[in-house]
Amino acid sequence: MSRFLFVSLPLTGHVNPMAAVARTLSAQGHDVAWAGSESYLRPLVGPEAVIQQIPLRPHRRQADRGMAAAKTRWEEYIVPHCRVSLKGVDKAVRAFQPDVLAVDQHAVAGALVAHRHGLPWASMAVTTMELTRPYRALPKVEAWLQGHLAAMWTSAGLPGEPPHDLRFSPHLLLAFTGEALTGPLAWPENAVLVGPALVPRPPAHDFPTDWLDPGRRHVLVSMGTLSAEASHGFYERAVEALRPLGEKVQAILTTDPDSVPDPPEHVLVRTRVPVLDLMPHLDAVVSHGGLNTVCEALAHGVPLVVAPIKGDQPINAAQVEAAGAGRRVSFARVRPDALRAALLAVLDDPSHRAAAARVRASFAAAGIAGAAAAHLTRLAERVREPLESPA
Repeated sequence: MSRFLFVSLPLTGHVNPMAAVARTLSAQGHDVAWAGSESYLRPLVGPEAVIQQIPLRPHRRQADRGMAAAKTRWEEYIVPHCRVSLKGVDKAVRAFQPDVLAVDQHAVAGALVAHRHGLPWASMAVTTMELTRPYRALPKVEAWLQGHLAAMWTSAGLPGEPPHDLRFSPHLLLAFTGEALTGPLAWPENAVLVGPALVPRPPAHDFPTDWLDPGRRHVLVSMGTLSAEASHGFYERAVEALRPLGEKVQAILTTDPDSVPDPPEHVLVRTRVPVLDLMPHLDAVVSHGGLNTVCEALAHGVPLVVAPIKGDQPINAAQVEAAGAGRRVSFARVRPDALRAALLAVLDDPSHRAAAARVRASFAAAGIAGAAAAHLTRLAERVREPLESPA
């Protein structure tokens, strides 16, 4: 049996797929630990998980979009988080003595510590942002990113220049998507697409399942962790798009109920819903295009309407549309009638559900969490030098 240390940013969409792999490894008898915040990780990774405590840096400035979002993501979150967490990750490695690190592509401290100790590590592509290298056609932006990575390498006390892009392990790259969704891309030789690793969620006992009318179709509108202020009126426009559809559609909106006053009877507004439990009952999902939501829907054969905001969401929206598994609309500019038309197209045109079913089949064939665990286990079987005992 081997020892695996997981290093993720404290973001639910990043932790969830890694947690599914970690649980699979634990069930197989391997020793697994996390480097992270106890208070943040515990509800996501379960009561039995081992957590090596490191400082937490919350994500800020969620409302930024476009290149402004890329700038703040790196300069105000990824780089500072690396600086804050580096010592803690190093301490976790010395204490836990892992054979392999499983490192979120954006948790750069994990890659740096793996290099420091000569450990094999796997890059976990929990979003498509870095996986698809969207800025490779923009040399100035790529140089800016590489400058940040080089500065983090130097700040960690490592000699010379980084031997490679720290977002991409030379040992293994695991991506939680599938080629039926991404299309054929120029993957690194060590890349493995395993499909979405879905982790069980705590049951939502207070969700009124008897509200669901079997005679109507069901739509989930979920825009991630957007606050009402950051939604730019999207939920209000969604309600207006749904308002005339009460005879044949019921919709569940995930947002603060106070932000959607007086919804029609066929629109249920809840702060949280049991998304995975709902998926088998859904006919469509309206989403911001986060990879987890997209893949959760497609893993159940549910087509989407995607209104991307930032990060990898425009990439995911383009992939959904290219695969035929849904429609893309503008988050900021779509009007209720256009949003209604896109939703009805997804509900009424069987080709979208057929395309979603094809993606679902490809995800299942990819092996998901079991395949990811198998690749990590094979990586751990390589010859390793033991770490020094902690001082």
